[in-house]
Amino acid sequence: MENQTEVSEFILTGLTDLQGMEDFLFTLFLLLYVATLLGNGAMVAMVLAEPRLHTPMYFFLGNLSCLDFCYCTVTVPKMLSGFFSERQTISLAGCLAQLHFFHFLGSSEAVLLAIMAYDRYVAICNPLRYRLVMSPQACLLLAVSTWATGFLHALMHTIMTSQLHFRGHKNIHHFFCDIKPLLSLACDSTRLNLTLLNIITGGIVVIPCVLTLLSYLYIISFLLLKVQSRESRRKAFSTCASHLTVVSLFYGAAILTYAPPSSGESPQWDMVIVLLYSVVTPALNPVIYTLRNKEVQAALRKILHRRFFLDGV
Repeated sequence: MENQTEVSEFILTGLTDLQGMEDFLFTLFLLLYVATLLGNGAMVAMVLAEPRLHTPMYFFLGNLSCLDFCYCTVTVPKMLSGFFSERQTISLAGCLAQLHFFHFLGSSEAVLLAIMAYDRYVAICNPLRYRLVMSPQACLLLAVSTWATGFLHALMHTIMTSQLHFRGHKNIHHFFCDIKPLLSLACDSTRLNLTLLNIITGGIVVIPCVLTLLSYLYIISFLLLKVQSRESRRKAFSTCASHLTVVSLFYGAAILTYAPPSSGESPQWDMVIVLLYSVVTPALNPVIYTLRNKEVQAALRKILHRRFFLDGV
């Protein structure tokens, strides 16, 4: 007879069943996690400390770094502890909390990237109106809307998932409590949950992605058709290149995970894609922006000079 006892905790099966890989994977993801914390923490500190970076573009970049800082913290510490645990368990409440914050921060980042593209569109295509359109009040409102959208989206999934019953099966074939592998263990019908996942979550990824692409198509056409100066073009393309790189990494991986029809299964390839945008991309973002942005490089040199030379005097 099937066990009808309500499940109070789950078992995360982790990334791989291969023996002997634990030390390598632990070291790899620990280094990525430390790089994410240091890199994004430094970006936030620079944006706050350097007056030259008190502009809309860097305000949103600071929000992105703050999101990435928190985003990887939702999953990586639990994943790291699982490499040396024979049976990695997580309570139902902890599972729902992890699911909530993962979707909260992830969907907020998806919306924020579209807002950052709009910021570049206004700055390049309508520079005379830039200060009016992207006023401090407007930037604050856009940032609050971004975080609020992500929170409400995640709250929807958390409430819907918490209404389900889980009996018998405990193994979540993932390294954290993502929604698709969790729904596959539910005893109730998950049709509505999967429909919301495909339509709402897919929309939160696809719609900002489309708006971002439209913004950059307009920017590129504007630069090619209306800007005659090669130096102005080069500077504008250099500014946009960093953001386009981040957009490609994040949206590409997220669309592969959530936009197609979801069967509730989580194959190994799904975990690789989730790792790309939830662990690897947050670690790369500070490097991408630092390498491509002279203002950030100058601010970093100034802060380091102030810290190591002036403090030593």
